[in-house]
Amino acid sequence: MVQHDKRITIMTGHYGSGKTEFAVNYAIKLSQFSPKVTLGDLDIVNVYFRSRERKAQLMEMGIDVISSSIEGDSVDIPAVAAITSPVRDKSTRYIVDLGGNDTGTMVLGRIRPLLDLSETDFFMVVNTNRPSTSSPEGILKEMKSIEAASGLKVTGFVNNTNLIRETTVENIAMGDKILRQAEGLSKVPIKYISYVEEVLHEPLPKGLSGEPFPMRFYMRKDWM
Repeated sequence: MVQHDKRITIMTGHYGSGKTEFAVNYAIKLSQFSPKVTLGDLDIVNVYFRSRERKAQLMEMGIDVISSSIEGDSVDIPAVAAITSPVRDKSTRYIVDLGGNDTGTMVLGRIRPLLDLSETDFFMVVNTNRPSTSSPEGILKEMKSIEAASGLKVTGFVNNTNLIRETTVENIAMGDKILRQAEGLSKVPIKYISYVEEVLHEPLPKGLSGEPFPMRFYMRKDWM
């Protein structure tokens, strides 16, 4: 369960992985167990889906949201003091929504020197329906690129294989098969297998890797 993960959880993932949707759902789930949760929006890559867009809703749930020092959804100037403060504050659980390529991970440079790796998880969210992560080799190639740019090692995979509202259990199972191969090659464990409850009309097959993680659509409008 999320409450047993490390205090700081950094989420990365290639464009189209659904990383931000997972990060928002993760923060909401974590807020059920932790009295103080902070979500840092450090994604400067994807201009369409940003956790800061749900700032008001998340703050109503008791989740502090850090984004830019200047108000506006399209502004990419994270406030340095704000993004580093939760790293030092041992009383808060900190989720970082990080851009998923080498450019996106560069912003991690502000907090990387402050991180205690013993209390930091670095999760890579993977959608095997995306061309660059549709094979074990592609997943590992993206992982190594992210690790080289961030200076951190990925500590867990999140199987977020989906076709948005057309997702099926067969689709998720195929993602599990691919990610298991990546897990075997990299020795990086599959931590979670995520799915949107309103989309699937049957339970997940038994024997899939990772802890089942039911989600809701927070970032995607009904027509998307």
